Order: sequence, then C-alpha cells, then structure tokens
Amino acid sequence: MAQPAPPITEPAGGTRARLHHIDNLRTALTVLVVLHHAALTYGNIPVWFYLEPVGDASAGLLDLFVILNQTYFMGLFFLLAGYFVPGSADRRGTGGFVRERLVRLGVPFLLFVLLVRPLLMITPYREAMAEGLVGDTPFWLFAIVTYDPGPMWFVEVLLVFSLAYALLRRPRRDPAVRPDTDERLRWLWPVLGFTLALAVLSFLWRWVNPAPYWPVLGLPSPDYLPQYVVLFTVGAVAFRRHWSSRLPATAGWYGAATALAALVCFVAARGILGDAAFTPGTPQALVALVLETFLSVGTVLALLVFFRRFVAGDGRVSRFLSDNAFAVYVLHPLVLVLGGVALAGWEAPALIKFLGLAALAVPGCWALAAGVRAIPGATRIL
Repeated sequence: MAQPAPPITEPAGGTRARLHHIDNLRTALTVLVVLHHAALTYGNIPVWFYLEPVGDASAGLLDLFVILNQTYFMGLFFLLAGYFVPGSADRRGTGGFVRERLVRLGVPFLLFVLLVRPLLMITPYREAMAEGLVGDTPFWLFAIVTYDPGPMWFVEVLLVFSLAYALLRRPRRDPAVRPDTDERLRWLWPVLGFTLALAVLSFLWRWVNPAPYWPVLGLPSPDYLPQYVVLFTVGAVAFRRHWSSRLPATAGWYGAATALAALVCFVAARGILGDAAFTPGTPQALVALVLETFLSVGTVLALLVFFRRFVAGDGRVSRFLSDNAFAVYVLHPLVLVLGGVALAGWEAPALIKFLGLAALAVPGCWALAAGVRAIPGATRIL
C-alpha cells in the first residue's frame, strides 16, 4: 500500500524540468492507494485499521480488486521512485542526498508512527476491549505490541533502498551528461527476458520465504519484495539511459495486450490449478506466477506509455493534486477510518459502501493534505 516519494522534479542531473506525465501518473496511483484501502475496509482481507465485514458476495469483488492492484501498483511506485534517485544524488552528492532522504522520508515515517498511528488504533482497541481480548492492557501497551507502520511500510522500505543506493553508487564526474537519446531502444526481447527472469526470481523467493506478512516492518506483501527491489533498480538505470522518453508507443500496446491476456489466463489458471497454485515451490505456482508477472509488467508498461502520450498536461488542478499526493499518502488512513466509522450505521452491500466511502475519502484526503501542508514548514517534509 503505498506511495509516492516526495515531489518529482529532477529528470536530469543538473536541471530541474518537471515531467508532468509522471506527476499525473503518481497522482492516479495515489488515488488508487486510497481506493485500495477503502476496499480493504469492506472486504475479507484483514490488513487494515478499520474493518467492517459486510458479508455479502460483493465483498469478493473488492478482494479481487485488491489482489489485482497488488500485482503491479507498488512495484510501479518503486520504479518511479528509483528513476529520480540518481539525479538527486548527483546534484546533492552522497552526503546531501542521505540527509535529504532522512528528512523527506524518515521524518514523515516517524510522525506517522508517533502521532497518526495512535489515533488509528483507538477503534481497534475499543473493539478488542468490548470482545474481552485485551483484559486490563492499557492503550499505550496495546499500541506497542500490535505495532506495524501500516501503509508507511512503503516509505520505510524506500528509505532503505535509497540509503543502499547511496552506499553503492559511484559518483559521476559530469552528472549532467547522459547517453545519447537518439539511439533506437531495443525493448521487446529484453522485456520478455526480464519478465521471465523476474517470475523465476519471485518463485524462488516465495519458495524459501512463504510468510505472507512481516509484522515488525509492516510489509503486507513480502511476496513482492523481489519485484520492488528489481523495479527500483530498473528505475535508476532508466534514468541514466533515458528509457522514459525512448520507450516507443508500441511498448505500451504490447503491455496492454499482454496484461489483458495474462489477466484472463491468470484468473482461469487459478481455477484450473486449484490450491497448488498457492503452494510455494510447486509447478502450478510457477505457472501462476509467470502469468502474474506478465500481468504486472504489461500493466506497468501500458501505464507509463499511456500517461506520457495522453495525460501529460500541466494545469492548476493537476499541480494541486500532484503537490499534495505525498501528504495524501501519509494522512489518508485518518480520512478512511473516520469515514468508515461515520458510515458504520449504513446498511448496504459491501460494494455500495465502498463506493460511498471512496466518494467521501478521495476529496477529503486532498483537502486534509492541503490544510496540513499550509502549516508553516510542513512542505519541507510533505
């Protein structure tokens, strides 16, 4: 569950020209994060601060929405974040880059854990008290023993990746110089090879590490950790080689076609292969994972090209949405939990309640983010 690193502003080592299509893509993904967690509120996957199991069949549609999102959207966030790391490090130097990451990622993480998360745990604590599950345990101890960083796991992991990059990078003598953009990009066979290699790597990783959740880090999807690492790395390499501008439109069509085909086959294969598709190390799991990886890589390619070609505008609304996207990511759990509690008395199918919560939460998140960022000094970390 995730999101954007701080505002994206550096496509070249020594300049600061804005890539508006990536801003707009990041905004769209942030909206998807809000919808993703709104779906968790009324679905059957118990990994959110406020859960209201409605119990009707439409909750299964919300679960499917969550599962399909998870195949690609956090990996795409890491890809976008990785793309802007080399330019930032070149411009600031290793020491300056580390300090900037600690402020822009570390401080919001700590503020969420210390200030926002305790507010989010009030409702779970009251529910646990009512069910007699915590006895005389005080709230502060309950909050500690149930600790996880919630959606801020993304910020925590991104900080680790960024510090690792700073440790491993080789400073460039002329950071403004990058390879020639006129060279034709050969992408098809590398993309196919990359997709298969990532599928095999993910298969092996899930085989040796079948845990579905890491509670201390709060990583809700450790199955996808190889994808996150690899796509962050690809993002950093893409910056050096101008892949963002050199990726042809045909790659987007390829991505859309393979994602659609893989989705159909993936859903069918899960039904045909049965429980073995979920059992790490089985041939059926490898087949399912290959299809899943084609779905995720294809979706990433399609979105990158689509937004570059069709959603590259820069207006007041798009700037407002983009400028506040990271603050929305940090603060959106407050809006969703408050909205979920407010709608608790409304009897409706899960899908309808999801739509109602989403209609309230998306504008509410941006309103709250803009209000918080209006506080003097807040924009330095949000």
